[in-house]
Amino acid sequence: MTVKEGLVKEIKALNEQQLHEVKEYVAFLKFRSRFMSPPSFDENRIAKLYSKFAKEDRDLAEEGLTDYVSSLIKEDRK
Repeated sequence: MTVKEGLVKEIKALNEQQLHEVKEYVAFLKFRSRFMSPPSFDENRIAKLYSKFAKEDRDLAEEGLTDYVSSLIKEDRK
């Protein structure tokens, strides 16, 4: 007997109040699954974004390193 067949058998034996509770629980499971599913990533899109901003990121990092080195030299002179 499959899980589904077992559930159908159990559901047939429930009274109306119990069926209502099962219905609410099923609705909750469906709702939860929309928020609990893992995010999907489009690797091609991420690669395009990376390549689009790679040069800008590299330039900013190098610019920031120059400022950092300058501030270290100033601290050493104190």
